[in-house]
Amino acid sequence: MNTAPYFALTPDLILDSLESLDLPCSGHLLALNSYENRVYQIGIDDGAPLIAKFYRPERWSDAAILEEHAFTQDLAEREIPVVAPLIVNGKTLHTHAGFRFTLFPRRGGRAPELDQAQTREWIGRFLGRIHAVGQLNEFKHRAHLNQRTFGRDSLDFLLNNDVIPLDIAASYQAIAEQALEGIASCYNKAGAYQAIRLHGDCHPSNILWTEAGPHFVDFDDARTGPAIQDLWMLLSGNRNEQQDQLADILAGYEDFCEFDHRQLHLIEALRTLRLLHYSAWLARRWSDPAFPAAFPWFNTSTYWQDRIAELREQIEIMQKPPLWSQESTGYMQITDEIDPPYWDM
Repeated sequence: MNTAPYFALTPDLILDSLESLDLPCSGHLLALNSYENRVYQIGIDDGAPLIAKFYRPERWSDAAILEEHAFTQDLAEREIPVVAPLIVNGKTLHTHAGFRFTLFPRRGGRAPELDQAQTREWIGRFLGRIHAVGQLNEFKHRAHLNQRTFGRDSLDFLLNNDVIPLDIAASYQAIAEQALEGIASCYNKAGAYQAIRLHGDCHPSNILWTEAGPHFVDFDDARTGPAIQDLWMLLSGNRNEQQDQLADILAGYEDFCEFDHRQLHLIEALRTLRLLHYSAWLARRWSDPAFPAAFPWFNTSTYWQDRIAELREQIEIMQKPPLWSQESTGYMQITDEIDPPYWDM
């Protein structure tokens, strides 16, 4: 018996899923780039194509998926440009032949030109609006992004499941433990912060740009965490370049939402947590045949040697003053004066 998560998700089943909602399919089916879920553009008779997302079994509960849908629908109702799920027959989450799926309108666009200050400020304004709404309620069923969930849990999974080659495992564990200590130091410097509902995976590929500006897609990783999580992945280049980029993003962001500048201490900590989490994510998905095919280098010694070097570099960076701090630029003083209503743990 084949236990691959999407073994039974055949083209016929995909089309039948939409037909079960009385949506007449034209037979056109295009697989879109996605590893965690399976996403398809499906032709509809006498109508625009739809995007169907089939959720990875056992990843999110129904309640967690519906929380994501409610969040994006709330944003869309406030005229914030997000691609929210379609309501079909009174529902956004559907089931067919054991697979859960959701439909979205097709939206075009290109990657944002993040080398343009105006583009960065424009995106910052909408992120400020998203976070202003994110602060109004809280997730009850979706995970938190913190030191434990992305850090300690990731390292424990790698070590407990013998993922790392034996001759490298001890070295990787040692450097990862040092990285976790550096992360903890950054979190201590940031202090208690307000944890809010986030996009969670706001890298440039999840922002589509048109003449009307940006719209945000793929809230599948929406979770609770610090606001800076949705900002730091838009930064690139050397330190001075990142400081300029951050200044533009925050100039737009703070038009709509106050930003706690102590969270700048978390940028490199969150970057390091993402590195740890990424390796554990690949390991957790290795039984899915799509992963060995797409990431053949994952279980090689070279991969883990590169990760060790990467973590060593991050440990050094985490010891430096944060971007845009008083120590690094003389522009901004980070204070401890804040009393938010609830905290990440």
